Amino acid sequence: MTTRLPFRNLILLCSFFLSLLVFGVPLRATAAPKPLRVLLITGGCCHDYAKQKDILKKGIEARANVVIDQIHTDDSSTHPPLAILGHPDYANGYDLVIHDECAADISDPTLVEGVLKPHRDGIPGVNLHCAMHCYRIGNPNSPVTPGTPHGFWFEYLGLQSSGHGPQEPIAITFTDKESPIARGLSDWTTIHEEHYNNIHIFESARPIAHGKQTIKQRDGGEKTNDYVVAWTNEYGPKKTRVFSTTIGHNNETVEDPRYLDLVTRGVLWATGHLNDDGTPAAGYGPQK
Repeated sequence: MTTRLPFRNLILLCSFFLSLLVFGVPLRATAAPKPLRVLLITGGCCHDYAKQKDILKKGIEARANVVIDQIHTDDSSTHPPLAILGHPDYANGYDLVIHDECAADISDPTLVEGVLKPHRDGIPGVNLHCAMHCYRIGNPNSPVTPGTPHGFWFEYLGLQSSGHGPQEPIAITFTDKESPIARGLSDWTTIHEEHYNNIHIFESARPIAHGKQTIKQRDGGEKTNDYVVAWTNEYGPKKTRVFSTTIGHNNETVEDPRYLDLVTRGVLWATGHLNDDGTPAAGYGPQK
């Protein structure tokens, strides 16, 4: 004898399975957090930004749940026409900005304050290599007076640098082993790279790594420079998180997995998505 479900019960059963299809699948699909939205700014003097912007995007996105948008100019002057200039709202909608531009001669205080506004408002920043020599107002060799235009950009970075010597290998040592950014990373020696000097380190900054570079003097002797090459900073009234490294002149260094690991950790730390042991927070590691 065949038992048939009443028509009403059959409708209810179909509705139940339909609800599983409609509501169950999206719940599984959205279990992972939304990726962090990162804005990468490149262009200006002295570097192969056309390639490095893509090396950084590919390398960071492969290491973390991040989507990187790019603002780039092929202009290779020290006063590149960056699209962010004059637009203080350029970072709206982003979780972090990576400054990898080289714009030493952009010195108009109003333009510089516009670049800084998102970070003063609380949007974290990561700064790579020549970003340390950008937006100079006044003599970069003169230690800054806090609160003056001369110090605008350096206070954001947490460290004042004015130049570098010849390209020679840099021996990098992680000196703050307790920093989540450095936890578990190995010291290494770069290829021939530019080593940026330290004019002043602000109290708000926390050095993470030092670099030693031996260079030949004109008299035939040698000199070893020991400078901070990676650090964190708390910027402005909102104590915005900022990570910076002076390393990263040549393409071979930028594509080095050790360099990309360091920068990615800086991104995750600055946005609050790095665990104390140096691993990405849940859902913010590599996405398969």
